Amino acid sequence: MLNTKNITPRQLSAFTAFIISLPISIGILIFEPVWWVAISFFIVIFMGSYALILFTLQQFIYRKIKLIYKFIYQTKASKREEFYYKNILPQKSIDEVSEDVERWAEQRKNEIEVLKANEAYRKEFLQNLSHELKTPIFAIQGYVDTLLNGALENSEVNMKFLGSTSKNIHRLVNLLSDLDEITRLESGEQILYKENFVIQDLIREVFDSLSLIALQKEIKLSIKKGCESPITVFADKEKIRQVLINLVDNGLKYGKIGGNITASIYITDGKHVLVEISDEGIGIAEEHLNRIFERFYRTDAARSRKEGGSGLGLSICKHIIEAHGQAIHVRSKVDVGTTVGFTLDSRKD
Repeated sequence: MLNTKNITPRQLSAFTAFIISLPISIGILIFEPVWWVAISFFIVIFMGSYALILFTLQQFIYRKIKLIYKFIYQTKASKREEFYYKNILPQKSIDEVSEDVERWAEQRKNEIEVLKANEAYRKEFLQNLSHELKTPIFAIQGYVDTLLNGALENSEVNMKFLGSTSKNIHRLVNLLSDLDEITRLESGEQILYKENFVIQDLIREVFDSLSLIALQKEIKLSIKKGCESPITVFADKEKIRQVLINLVDNGLKYGKIGGNITASIYITDGKHVLVEISDEGIGIAEEHLNRIFERFYRTDAARSRKEGGSGLGLSICKHIIEAHGQAIHVRSKVDVGTTVGFTLDSRKD
C-alpha cells in the first residue's frame, strides 16, 4: 500500500505512470491478444509517462519549492546548496517540505517575539537610564545656579550646596563606572583571574568592610551555624567579592533594624559550591522576582532611589556569576526577607 502522506516525487511519478500504463496495456491485450506486445506497450508507456510526469513535477513544482528554500535561507546558493537543490530536495515529499516551511515560520515567529521583547526592554532601559542621569545632573545644575546667583557668598549655604553637588557627582561617577563594568561583562572583555580561595574568609572580609553600616542599622552579620568549616572555591576572588558586597549591601539597605544577614555555604554535587546571602528585610513581591536582575529594574522606585545606588548592582552580580559559567537565583517573601544564592566551582587542583 502506497503511503500517500510522505510520498516523494519519484514515487508519485511511478504510481501515476503505472495507473496510466496498466489500462492502456489491458486494452491493447484485449484487441491484440499477444502478451509480448501488451508488455512492450506497458513498458514504453510507463517509462514515457514516468519521465514526463517527473520532469513536470521537478520543473514546475520543485523549481518553485527551490525558490522557497532560497527565500527561507536568504543566501546565494553555494555549490553544496546547489547540489542539495538538484539532488536531495527532489527526494523530499511535499509533506516534508511543508514541515520545513512550518518550522521556518515558527522560528521566524519566535525571532519576531524576541525582537519585540528586546525593543520593549531597550525602550525601558533608555527611559530608566535617562531618569538615572537626569536626577543628579538637574540637582547639580540647581546647586550651581543657586551658588552663582549669590549663594556663594553665604558661608552657611555654600558649603552645604557644594557638599550636595559633590554627592551627586559621585553618584554620576558610580553610575558610569557600573555601566562600564556591565558593558565589559556583557561583551566578554572582562578577563577572569580564577584562583583557589576559602569562601568563608572572603565573606568575613566583606562583613568587616560593611560592619560600620551594619552597626548603624543594628543588623547582625554572620555565617550560618554548620557552615563555618572552610570550603575552597575556584573563581575570580575580586569579582566574587564585588558580588558579595552588592548582595550584603542590598540586605543592609532593605533589611529591618535589629535584623540579621546570614551567609550559608553548601557543597552540592562535589563539583560545585552554593553560596547564599539571606536577610530579614522588606522582601520582594512575587511578580518582581524574574526581573530583579535587569538593569535599573526597581521593585519600588521611590524607596530604591532614596537608598541610593545605580540600580545596576544585581545585574552586575548576574553577569559576573554567568561569566563564571554558573547560575544565580533569588527567593523572597514580602515582610519576611530575601535570599540570593549563586554557585561556584569547587577547588581545582
